[in-house]
Amino acid sequence: MASPTEADLAKSLAMAQQELDYRVDLFNRMTSSCFEKCMDRRYKDGELNVGEHSCVDRCCAKYWQVTGIVGQMLGAQGQGM
Repeated sequence: MASPTEADLAKSLAMAQQELDYRVDLFNRMTSSCFEKCMDRRYKDGELNVGEHSCVDRCCAKYWQVTGIVGQMLGAQGQGM
């Protein structure tokens, strides 16, 4: 088995960086979306109330579920090419 070349390592590192950037962007979009949907703008308390906590849990779960479905669909479409 041949050892990886510098070009292979650079390509792998670039792909890992791209994946990390994608995940950070996805997390930031989910956080922003769920915050807008679930948080009361009056900030009466320093902690989440029960309704906000439930909303955030549901919102995040749905966001990840949809992201997974879209990823599967794109993967299937890419394999069909």
